[in-house]
Amino acid sequence: MASNGICDKVAIVGMGCTSFGEHWDRSSEDLLVDAANQAYESAGVDADAVDAYWLGTMGSLSGLTLSEPLKIQYKPVTHVENYCATGSEALRNAAYAVASGAYDCVMAIGVEKLKDSGFSGLVITPPPSDGTDAALTAPAQFSMLAPAYFEKYGLDAETGKEVLSRIAYKNHANGAKNPKAQFRKEVPLETIKCSPKVADPLGIMDCSGVSDGSAAAIVVRAEDAHKYTDTPVFIKALSFVAGPAEGPLSQEYDFTTFPEVVASAKDAYKQAGVSNPREQVSMAEVHDCFTPTELVLYEDLGFAERGGAWRDVLEGTFELDGALPVNPDGGLKSFGHPIGASGLRMMYEMWLQLRGEAGDRQIDSPKLGLTHNLGGAPGRCVSFVSLVGL
Repeated sequence: MASNGICDKVAIVGMGCTSFGEHWDRSSEDLLVDAANQAYESAGVDADAVDAYWLGTMGSLSGLTLSEPLKIQYKPVTHVENYCATGSEALRNAAYAVASGAYDCVMAIGVEKLKDSGFSGLVITPPPSDGTDAALTAPAQFSMLAPAYFEKYGLDAETGKEVLSRIAYKNHANGAKNPKAQFRKEVPLETIKCSPKVADPLGIMDCSGVSDGSAAAIVVRAEDAHKYTDTPVFIKALSFVAGPAEGPLSQEYDFTTFPEVVASAKDAYKQAGVSNPREQVSMAEVHDCFTPTELVLYEDLGFAERGGAWRDVLEGTFELDGALPVNPDGGLKSFGHPIGASGLRMMYEMWLQLRGEAGDRQIDSPKLGLTHNLGGAPGRCVSFVSLVGL
């Protein structure tokens, strides 16, 4: 790929994140103000110190969504969106703006209010198409991953369900330790296995939460980072790719991988000099919109051998005390998934973990963290991978 990266050229010096959940009494503006103020305080700056803003949200048309509640005085506010990877896209653009020298100090911020819509998940008007797009719900589209994976790697239905349920169980156990998560209690494994079906074999407990929330990051050049904090988090890699969307139309696509994730991970690892992600990555936040998504991502991101991730799940490899903790904050499953905020929420967990501030879910001496977002559907999506460290 043509990506050169910006390894160690920019740093995150402040972050903020609201609790995620059903915020019936708070508007998008309230959530934005809360996350932004947390980030300002974290970095020890006021609004005047921030030169430009990138706002990630699917529920807006312009930067006025941010400038009005924050009372931003005639500064650039860029609205971006990229499906469920919208928050990550805001961070990527903000980081590149600083790395280019155009600005000294910027903010990436994301927000979404989904509960007020009365619908489950993202409600948008689909663009005109040629009629070949699948007329399926998101759970139905992602449910195709499970039987395809089970068939390819020889899992019977009972074993497959056990694997998926353990992924959900892990994420709820982690979320129970997170005071900002939407769902903050452990769920018995048997309850997960027996949850009502949504799209066979997926039950309700295989699906991520629908929520409201906001998260923000303040980014500066690496050489300026220690002016703001003693423990900045340095960006090692940012990779974003969009695929040709050929999966649903291709006879070769088998629904056991996301080619876009493989490509973005390869690019990110090259930028950061990572040759063995299973050994070099200390922890990861991945896009667990549905449990089989997380299963497939383990292999696409190089955390497990092809056809071997299910065994790693049963062995506890990706649990909080495992060899490579995945979704230590509870993930989309337990923390929730307000579209525009999710990518920055993942980075917020990296921020806490690397600084030793994650409380009961703190990982022992993490060195390198990975975040991953995807947006779209199997075989037809965008993918983002970041690597960050001290």
